[in-house]
Amino acid sequence: MSKWKLSHISAGLTAVTVGYSSSVVIIIDVARKAGASDDMVVSWLLALGLGMGITCILFSWLSKLPVVTAWSTPGAAFLLTSIGDYRLSEAIGAFVICALLSLVTAQSRSLLKQISRIPPAISSALLAGILLPICLAIFSDVNEAPYLVALFIAAYLVGSRLFPRYLMLLLLVMSVGISVFMGSSHGVISLPGDASMFSPEMASNFTLPAPIWVTPSFSFSAAIGLAFPLFLITTLSQNLPGIAIHHAHGYTPDHKPILSGIAIVQALLAPFGGFTFNLAAITAALCMGEQADSEKSQRYRAAIAAGVAYLFMGLLASVVVALFVSMPSIIIHLLAGLALLATLQSAVARAMEVEHHRAPAMLTMLCTASGFSLFSMTSAVWGLGLGLLLLYIQKTPEHRR
Repeated sequence: MSKWKLSHISAGLTAVTVGYSSSVVIIIDVARKAGASDDMVVSWLLALGLGMGITCILFSWLSKLPVVTAWSTPGAAFLLTSIGDYRLSEAIGAFVICALLSLVTAQSRSLLKQISRIPPAISSALLAGILLPICLAIFSDVNEAPYLVALFIAAYLVGSRLFPRYLMLLLLVMSVGISVFMGSSHGVISLPGDASMFSPEMASNFTLPAPIWVTPSFSFSAAIGLAFPLFLITTLSQNLPGIAIHHAHGYTPDHKPILSGIAIVQALLAPFGGFTFNLAAITAALCMGEQADSEKSQRYRAAIAAGVAYLFMGLLASVVVALFVSMPSIIIHLLAGLALLATLQSAVARAMEVEHHRAPAMLTMLCTASGFSLFSMTSAVWGLGLGLLLLYIQKTPEHRR
């Protein structure tokens, strides 16, 4: 009878650490821009931790295959640039609509196939346009804090070379350490552009997180401007790659009940801040390789270990928020931008890969990155539409001649 191994726990913890360290600061920033109070931010992380933990454990145990779920980091990056234009209740309503769209898509393999037909160049350009302003913010505070920016960039360059797998963990620890040091040196620090302040004593006050219900409200503008782009981005950049990761490692589960279950969990937890749940891609691979177990049939245990770790992270939400919610905006810009730099690089490369797709992809990227909103539709919706329109025009016989 097979037993649990240290490698299962190690792989699961690594997957969770990589996932959290690369984007938890973005999630917190999204919640704050949505108008969530500090207690609500804690509720968001609790809901996300519980949702990811439950889905990892449940589907991995039932299928005996490694099923790792995650929040949508690209989706969070999109929300970071758009959610401030809507009321909190409208944003929660958009999360529910996004879950329902995901549920409908999971029921129809033909619909999922149609969505997957969107050229990778366009979907990658959409993602690149969302990420570009966030990554540009790495350098937005050079005049205010040149040495701090230089320190983070130096750590990023060295870490990329020596220990790329743990790079974001290093930057995360460094960010917390610098914030605590600055707080202890000056008592508290006023944040540029923010009213909040950082106090090092905050992290020592541990309390169990409490879920906070926000009654969703539904509006056409939030459905078009938030729900639909969030659904599309999550499907294209998370669920489809997540399915591909399974197939690449020789696993062929029936994804219909898995995606349906994930969508139902999202709908239930959305009022508490569970904005998206989806199949993990990069972090999932950590639980599917040889490092998890030499026996392929036992690697599902690593995904269960990841689920348990997610549950613990949800229960520690108040500590996580205490460390990050009042972090100086300069450090948030640096950490978020550097965390998403590799994703931006990959997205730009894919967007420009096919020559006859480059012009539509460039139009999509620039329009999306502009951040405007027109007729209740965000720049991401306009960017996707304009890119597909130009792609269609280029395919017409008149244009070819």
